[in-house]
Amino acid sequence: MTMAERHLAKTSSGDRLHGQMLLLGRRARQAAELLGRASTDSKNVALRAAAQALRTSADDILSANEIDLANGRKRDLSAAMLDRLALTPERLDGIAMSLEDIAELADPIGDIMAEWQRPNGLIIQRVRVPLGVIGIIYESRPNVTADAGALCLKSGNAVILRGGSEAVESNTAIHACLVQGLTAAGLPETAIQRVPTQDREAVGILLRDMAEFVDIVVPRGGKNLIARVQADARVPVMGHLEGLCHTYIHSGADVDMACEVSVNAKMRRTGICGATETILVDEAIVDTHLGPVVASLIDAGCEVRGDPRTQAADTRVKPAAESDWGHEFLDSIVAVRVVDDLDQALDYIRRYGSGHTDAIITADAVAAERFLNELDSAIVMHNASTQYADGGEFGMGAEIGIATGRIHARGPVGVEQLTSYKYVVRGTGQTRP
Repeated sequence: MTMAERHLAKTSSGDRLHGQMLLLGRRARQAAELLGRASTDSKNVALRAAAQALRTSADDILSANEIDLANGRKRDLSAAMLDRLALTPERLDGIAMSLEDIAELADPIGDIMAEWQRPNGLIIQRVRVPLGVIGIIYESRPNVTADAGALCLKSGNAVILRGGSEAVESNTAIHACLVQGLTAAGLPETAIQRVPTQDREAVGILLRDMAEFVDIVVPRGGKNLIARVQADARVPVMGHLEGLCHTYIHSGADVDMACEVSVNAKMRRTGICGATETILVDEAIVDTHLGPVVASLIDAGCEVRGDPRTQAADTRVKPAAESDWGHEFLDSIVAVRVVDDLDQALDYIRRYGSGHTDAIITADAVAAERFLNELDSAIVMHNASTQYADGGEFGMGAEIGIATGRIHARGPVGVEQLTSYKYVVRGTGQTRP
């Protein structure tokens, strides 16, 4: 093939992809118009039918997941990435239960958020409405396919899903179950669509060329993905930055609580965005708390990288490099550092954190309130593991991610966060003088 022929083939392929993506967009816009008027009952029927389809298709989904895991091992994915990717019968049942939980949630669409009457007699209501069409770009976790599709459906939004190449087989199998649910409820199959190619240019087209169809993009993944989306998108982005979560053990902390919470915050699941990546210990309790906390972590299988004070507390601690401060390990590794006091802890988190989730362990109510009030992270916690940074644990049924921006939505993104609002004004013939 000549150079000219190769160029022509590449151009033709690009044109076909562009056309495919625009078709997805047009279908999503048409579906969104129907979903915005869909009844709560029909949406719930679709969700419950999809949950049943997940259970009925469990063997097929798990087989598809095994293919993804085998490919992931060939690609030398990290243990944390493989854990994010892996499905088990228990995890799959949890995904199905999540869809059923979302069906039980109150339908936000049409909810009257506020109502008041003006002196001229006008009655004004602020009413929840869907965002419209949402593009969701995510990596690794196949459960996001189900959660994102279900949350968008419940909130009356059409969605275009673009999962990572490492989970393509699992995502395809799960998406088929969502489509079965839509069909069972008589809703348009195009309400939940999946980008049918792993060509990276498809993401570029979604971000650059589909503003006519896509109302907002939600990225969920690593730093490189988020940076690309924020740089290239010509539609609004609901940001989800790294999970650089901190746990600060204040001078008023109970030592047993500090050990137990620290181990859970780091080690329960190391690959999730709510996992603590840095533990700060108050200088006033170095002699009583630092050693037990570090020992508890190491005994639980965690590698501890620490500053000189932390290294002195346990010979098993490895020296921390400057790059370890503010690093998202997503693995059985944690950075530990001694800070002078609450003020220095706050300064440290502001400098190195991502505004995701940060916690303080203390019995001192005054110190706790200062931490909760003065630290401007999406989620701040007192005496609790950062692993609770999860929409399901917040009683929201499920989440698409943790939004770390300050516009539109912040924290866990559930059904209410996937809505906007409009004003409905009712009069009796008023004219403005």
